[in-house]
Amino acid sequence: MTATTRPAPTLKPLRGVRVLSLALNLPGPAALMRLKALGATCLKAEPPAPKSAASGDPMGQYNPKAYATLHDGIKIVSVDLKTDKGQAALHKALARSDLLLTSFRPSALTKLNLGWKTLHKQHPALSVVAIVGAPGARAEEPGHDLTYLADAGLVPGLELPATLFADMGGALMASEAALKAVMVQKSTGKGVFQEVALSDAANWLALPRSWGLTMPTGAVGGAHAGYRVYPCKDGRVAVAALEPHFAAALCTAAGLAVSDMRTLFKPETHAAIAAFLKGMTRKQLDQLAVAKDIPLHTLA
Repeated sequence: MTATTRPAPTLKPLRGVRVLSLALNLPGPAALMRLKALGATCLKAEPPAPKSAASGDPMGQYNPKAYATLHDGIKIVSVDLKTDKGQAALHKALARSDLLLTSFRPSALTKLNLGWKTLHKQHPALSVVAIVGAPGARAEEPGHDLTYLADAGLVPGLELPATLFADMGGALMASEAALKAVMVQKSTGKGVFQEVALSDAANWLALPRSWGLTMPTGAVGGAHAGYRVYPCKDGRVAVAALEPHFAAALCTAAGLAVSDMRTLFKPETHAAIAAFLKGMTRKQLDQLAVAKDIPLHTLA
């Protein structure tokens, strides 16, 4: 860096935007964490904590570490929305907010007098991003990350998914919806309602599989010898040599001749690359990756 250059400023497009969240568990707080990172001033209202619990959010009870990370730097208040006092406190906060984030079923919001028509009449400039399980009429159905992934075809075996894809994908979609709501509010002066369904997030993540890309016959589903996880001498190696020049470099390192990319789909190519990688240590493979410019990552 020269004396005349300066590091680029961190973009905070939501600076000055006030977000109030009633959302519990993972998708809502994860979205709130993203909005705070974008510069929003965030307030979280939780139900009163049960006895012997530190938080009214279930996440704070079964995973305090995750809860602390999700709410780092976010002010949290306890509000009992089933009482007149709690309702008064909530609407006082709503009057100072630009966006409300929820994760209740629509019927629960109606019981709390927080349905969109009611809110919009009371706070016309307020926007709402409502996280639900499934869209439209299915928003009342019970479900969770696992059921939405299963419905989208993303649970092919008996093992649980490696992470909570629908929840985290839904959090990103909710933060995207919040950005859209803020843009509309700034141009029209009126709040808007947007529903974000976790099942839609799962279906979005499942698109590559629906196209066949990640099916066993697909290029990134195991059919291409340069895009697989192989055993090595002291662990595993994730190889992502998909593009022709990467695949050629991998084959050359393994002593294979490549006539065209169809070679990478042949059983004998799979066997040869598997044998080559099986005979190498993680250290040797890490060195090979640097020396031959091959995208791979070794694992224990």
